[in-house]
Parts: sequence; structure tokens; C-alpha cells
Amino acid sequence: MRTWLVRGCWTGLLHGGVQTGTAAVAVHSPEASSVRYIALALVVAVGLLWGGLDAWRGLAEAGLVWFRSGLVAGPLAGVLGVLGAALLVDQTGVEALGPALTGGAAFTALVVMGTGGLGAALGRALPQPRADR
Repeated sequence: MRTWLVRGCWTGLLHGGVQTGTAAVAVHSPEASSVRYIALALVVAVGLLWGGLDAWRGLAEAGLVWFRSGLVAGPLAGVLGVLGAALLVDQTGVEALGPALTGGAAFTALVVMGTGGLGAALGRALPQPRADR
């Protein structure tokens, strides 16, 4: 399977799950305002670590891989976030799908592309593993 598709699907699942989780916390415990920032830090950390590991291991064209991953992860996270909110949190309807597939998907795609690309740039700066081991 293509590397960008794997990364896009997994990060889309992660972002969709985080969207559902933050929506559930917002509904059941509205005073917990720091959860969104902690969730954003989690997805940023995952992107940085995975992108850094890709470049450190020598993945060819890691920046392009993460660009394509963002294009997959954005719409997937939007659909999964709305589906998760509809099934697990509240009675979210089809009307939430439009904003999730436009603004929400664009934000998710930029987070995936940005963190994966930055992680890849940082991973190239690290000492590379030796091939003679």
C-alpha cells in the first residue's frame, strides 16, 4: 500500500477520534476548556514524530508523502468526526457535514501537512542511522 495512503488514513482516524472526543467533553463537561488545546497538542506531536521518523529512516520524498496524506486525512476526519458525534455524542445531523468537509477538512489537512512536513525537515537534520548495522 502506498505510504501516503497509510499515513492519511491513520491520521484521519486520529483526527476524527479527537474531534469526537473533544465534542463529547464539550457536551458533558463544558467547564473543561483546556481539552481542545491538549487534543491539538496530541495531534501535532503525532505528526511531528511520524514525519521525523520518516525522514530519519530515509523515506524518499517525505514532504510530498505528507502533503498527499493531508489531502486524504482532511475529508476522512471530517466525515468520521460528524459520524462519531452523531452516534456517540449528540444527535448531529447531515447539516454538519458541509462545514466539516470544507473548513474542518481544510484545517485538518493543514495540520497534517504542516506537522508532517516540519517533522520530516527536523528528521533530516538528525544524524542518520548507519546502514552497516
